[in-house]
Amino acid sequence: MVNQQNISTRAWLELLLLGIIWGGVFLTVAIGLEELSPLALAAFRTGIAAPILWLYVWFRKLPLPRGFRIWRALLVMGLLNNVLPFALLNYGQTLIDSGLTAIFNAGTAVFGILVAALFFADERLTKPKIIGVLLGVMGIAVTVGYDSIQSFNLTSLAQMACIVATLCYALASVWARKNLTNLAPACVSAGMVTCSTLVMIPIVMVFEGLPSFDLKLQTWIAILYAASIATAFAYLLYFRILAMAGAANTMLVTLIVPPIAILLGVVVLQETLPLRSFIGFGFIALGLVVIDGRIWKHCRWVFSS
Repeated sequence: MVNQQNISTRAWLELLLLGIIWGGVFLTVAIGLEELSPLALAAFRTGIAAPILWLYVWFRKLPLPRGFRIWRALLVMGLLNNVLPFALLNYGQTLIDSGLTAIFNAGTAVFGILVAALFFADERLTKPKIIGVLLGVMGIAVTVGYDSIQSFNLTSLAQMACIVATLCYALASVWARKNLTNLAPACVSAGMVTCSTLVMIPIVMVFEGLPSFDLKLQTWIAILYAASIATAFAYLLYFRILAMAGAANTMLVTLIVPPIAILLGVVVLQETLPLRSFIGFGFIALGLVVIDGRIWKHCRWVFSS
């Protein structure tokens, strides 16, 4: 177990890189959605990422997943970590800005704390976690806005879709810890995106028909970025950071992603977010800082010395 306080310069740099990569995916999704449906875009993303990850597994000569139980676990993992959140976030982004979607996505860590406490005895809710979760929930509520709560409309539905997606991510982390800890991370990634693709392709074909492959160059670039960089490479980088820095430190990537997504949305897509979005993200970020605990411990050390 990596100590929460011990994070190397290399781990920090790789964490920053991961945050930039995942922050950029919201821009590429916005570009992809100009020509593809939310589900088709998600299918392209996992369908291209899967062979890339299997090539990595083959190159590293890692043992392949075997047995019905393992593949069943990978199927559930794919549903929770890819199919549902990718489709829901993509749908949300058809109605709300990319930067706002990224802010909602930051709530993943908040829900992760709550879900982990429900399923694992060693993840009990301490006072800092409770305070941090309350701040995070407050931030999500502020971001949604009173008007959206009072009068439910398509924008409200899009925001709810993003929130449900973050809950799926939180459940996926619990599922992986309970069922996939004995499998190499690269094999988990390859297996779950493969199962996700096998689920999404029939759904797309039945409800939407064969998606068009006659797409603009910028759309293909966006798809390839989302699949190869933000999915295949990002999963490998995520598990590498997790091994180096531990789960608590890796969670800090959720603080890096929204500012990158917001900046790209403003510069490239000319998006503008209401003030409440930034206030809401501030509450979410403060909640994560409280959960992390290092700044509080440092302040106590400074004032007690």
